[in-house]
Amino acid sequence: MRFIQFNDKKIDSFLFMELSDLAKTLSKREELEIEFGYRSYLDPIQNKIIISHFWDNRPEEDIRNGLLSDVFLRSLGSFRYTEFHEIDRYLKFCKKIKHQSFAKQLFMIFEDLRLEELCKKERPGTRRAFQARRRIYRAYFQDQLHVNILKSVYSDALFNALFLLVTTSSPLEEIPPIQEKIDFVLPYLRNKIVSVFDAKLTKDIITICIDMMDVLEEVIDDDLLNTYFHLPELEYNLIEDGLTFDDLKRKDKLKNNDVLDDVKKGDEDLHEDKLPTWHQETSTPTKSFLQFDLEQGSRTNLLGEGAREGEAGDQALGMVQGSSRKSTNNDYSQIEAMEMVHSEKEGVFDSEFGRENKYAYPVFVKARKPSVTEEKEYEKNKTIIAPYQKKLKQMILKTLEHKKNLPRGDLHFGRLNKKLIRIFTDENPRLFYKKDEQSPQIDAVFSLLVDCSASMYDKMEQTKLGIALFHEALKSVQVPHDITGFWEDTNDADSKKQPNYMQTVIDFDSSLKRSKGAEIMQLQPEEDNRDGFSIRLKTKKLLERTEKQKFLLVFSDGEPAAFDYEQNGIIDTHEAVLAARKFGIEVINVFLSNGEIEEGQQKTIQNIYGKFSILVPNIEQLPDVLFPLLKKLLFKSI
Repeated sequence: MRFIQFNDKKIDSFLFMELSDLAKTLSKREELEIEFGYRSYLDPIQNKIIISHFWDNRPEEDIRNGLLSDVFLRSLGSFRYTEFHEIDRYLKFCKKIKHQSFAKQLFMIFEDLRLEELCKKERPGTRRAFQARRRIYRAYFQDQLHVNILKSVYSDALFNALFLLVTTSSPLEEIPPIQEKIDFVLPYLRNKIVSVFDAKLTKDIITICIDMMDVLEEVIDDDLLNTYFHLPELEYNLIEDGLTFDDLKRKDKLKNNDVLDDVKKGDEDLHEDKLPTWHQETSTPTKSFLQFDLEQGSRTNLLGEGAREGEAGDQALGMVQGSSRKSTNNDYSQIEAMEMVHSEKEGVFDSEFGRENKYAYPVFVKARKPSVTEEKEYEKNKTIIAPYQKKLKQMILKTLEHKKNLPRGDLHFGRLNKKLIRIFTDENPRLFYKKDEQSPQIDAVFSLLVDCSASMYDKMEQTKLGIALFHEALKSVQVPHDITGFWEDTNDADSKKQPNYMQTVIDFDSSLKRSKGAEIMQLQPEEDNRDGFSIRLKTKKLLERTEKQKFLLVFSDGEPAAFDYEQNGIIDTHEAVLAARKFGIEVINVFLSNGEIEEGQQKTIQNIYGKFSILVPNIEQLPDVLFPLLKKLLFKSI
């Protein structure tokens, strides 16, 4: 397991989650994602906002404001006010000229400035972030201007100067001499820049850029050497303004818009050999037809987009929709259509287990019979944890006995006693009692999730010792529990399937059996870990239990790390934890380390689990740390 990094830079995961939530809120798109990249831009087709590494290595306040300004510009500005079909037209223009990079980056300067003003007008609270953005960028471009003049990189120097002119608050902004022919056209460029502030639409910005590039093509010798801003070359022709490709889902309209007057009554002619479609040429409806994708035809009264269980008498109607696969000769006639479970690899876990786990699917591994060596190892562990286990058992039993023997009579409240003479004889009479009750029991269930990623290789043995303490202590006080190791298969994972192994070494049904325990020794470090997916699976399992108190403990040694999961794994895991807690499950993380825990690590784990995280800097201290935790949780359940 490794910490979330972008270009070898650690990112505040809590800030990352905050930016992600902000982007979704402003854009009103729940599926929107954010990622870190070299330069900031919007990918409306993939529904992604790229926020820039430009803000790295700056004061904390500047980093925050810079990233916020990126999110404001893309989620509030680009999504709402950028005309994507105009960008497509401009990119075609850029391909015809020599200085393509200059043209594209020039457009980004002007368009971002237009969007910035719109954002500030709509959301005045964004002004602070944009002021910081402009201050930081101006200082950067002033330095770059002098450096590029000294290095004789005149194209870049001109670009730096144009940025300073368009973002200045003074009409007297001084630009040092760059090159004779560039200085000659600078007054024209100044006048053109003024028109940027009058631009209302993306089309107006593009007109300004084309006019300027017509002049600059004759003036500058080379294209830009550096990339200051980025305009991605996407399939903008697939997008209507304000909509993403997913929003469109291409639905061609019929060439004719007539509606059939006839309604199918069931007595029409049946076609034995032909299965006609409905269109103008065959406009009489029949019982038998197939549903096809048509670009022309007549609208019918059939309902689509629905799901129901098929019947023996069904014709091949359009309402019978869905996916098909080879029969397994099983009778599913008693199962509702919406309850059918598809193959795991089809991404059907998308809604239930989070968007980041769309292609993840579980592979359940049963514990095998322990070997002689594993039996011996477990007996050694039992010897080590015996003092903790016995002490905890005695404390719990004494507490239960004490609750059973609490006085049930002579109380200030409860059922009224028949002996009421004390009203007159006692100064403070106790006239009430309570019915005898059964001995209190621990109404709780525990589930232990154990990270089996490769980075656990130096902690697994001590982890199994701590887990053995949990198992033996819970078993001694008759509390059901299960223990599951989880990991993702790196070799088999790809963009369309991510197998996640769930090895349950102790299950609920057998957790209280005397002979069980040595199976814990089968847990071994494996590969990657997709924490959010595993937590969601275990949450679903716990919700099936009837106990009043439900506890989910996650033993891990770092952040989630799996295929296509590193950037959004923290957010997904955090959301999985929140979802479990909404159902009343207490989720607690036990963070394992073999040395001093860095402040960044602590902050990240706390961002995911909140205050319900126990940090163990020395894995050998695990039993000493787990004992008070287990004691507290059990007493809470009595």
